[in-house]
Amino acid sequence: MSEQFSPQPALDVPIVFVDLETTGGSTSEHRITEVGVVEVGPAGVSRWSSLIDPQQPIPSFIQQLTGITNEMVRGAPTFESIAPALFERLNGKLFVAHNASFDRGFLRGEFRRAGLAFDPDVLCTVRLSRALFPAEKRHGLDALVERHALVPADRHRALADADLIWQFWQRLPALVPPEVLRAQIERTTRRYRLAGDITEDLLDTAPPGCGVYALYGEGDAPLYVGRSVRVRQRLRSHLTGERRSSKDIRLAQQVRRVEWCATGGELGAMLAEAQWIATLRPSQNRLPRVTKSDPADAPWPFPGAIVFEEREDAARAFHVVDRWRYLGHAPSLALAAQLHASASAGPFELSTYRILQSHLARGLRVMPLGASGEAPRSNSASSAESSFV
Repeated sequence: MSEQFSPQPALDVPIVFVDLETTGGSTSEHRITEVGVVEVGPAGVSRWSSLIDPQQPIPSFIQQLTGITNEMVRGAPTFESIAPALFERLNGKLFVAHNASFDRGFLRGEFRRAGLAFDPDVLCTVRLSRALFPAEKRHGLDALVERHALVPADRHRALADADLIWQFWQRLPALVPPEVLRAQIERTTRRYRLAGDITEDLLDTAPPGCGVYALYGEGDAPLYVGRSVRVRQRLRSHLTGERRSSKDIRLAQQVRRVEWCATGGELGAMLAEAQWIATLRPSQNRLPRVTKSDPADAPWPFPGAIVFEEREDAARAFHVVDRWRYLGHAPSLALAAQLHASASAGPFELSTYRILQSHLARGLRVMPLGASGEAPRSNSASSAESSFV
């Protein structure tokens, strides 16, 4: 059914308010039992819902909570059978839900099994409520019903709960100044519709641990270089997370491509980040200041190239530095020696000098890198350090 509504000043985009009921909380193990959608757009407001056969038993406590029994879903359509029509209903619209990561995660998994990529922009009304009403302690749906005088047709049924979210949305313009409401909606919306070749699946392949990354814009222009101990999480924060400032918003809107490199440790990430910034000169990074006291070159205090080791989980990274130039890292000393042998001559790197000098002064353990890639047998990492530093 459909109804007319008064245009809201907060957003001028099609919106779907969505709620699901499921057999449990795991997107990999459990399945959807009901979908409810309130669709809001230029044509008005329409509502749609369907029971779904999860093709697995519904636990008894979930049957008691939702009122949806095994008998009710027996003979209902499977998700795969409704997937194309539901995708068409949801695709291209702002996805609004309460505890939205739960609903989005289940739908994304079900659509993926049906051969469809579901990556809508998502607004969580729990996060929005917290942002708009920070003095309140509770932001669950029951708390919103009580606080904002929402009228439930039912509870723990998909369409009824989706309608409660829509009622909450309708209350907001009378409670919050329009400019504040628009700003908080923008900041709490997670942008999963990414430009260029960037997809959710691509971000899943980014390193989970330490590394360096670069964001590129139109024409492959370097925008920003950063480092993190959790690269994948940091990239998600940049590209799909909440926007904390207008600068974050502008940067995310410009990104067309990303690249990254796992470094195996924080020091390697610092060296790589500084080198990438100096080479790429990205527009959103501040270039390091060079003062009159900074050297244009500096004597190398070792007989040859050195290597230091970092470990992350079970992985080892051997970082190679020669004459204040960071050459990268390899998973073994032998491969580190090959990395050094294949490196061409380059200029003095002030950033590497600054970073490495300070870490050497604090006791960084280094080893000489022989042509074979083996450290001298008589030298441990600590004795090599004392020999050179």
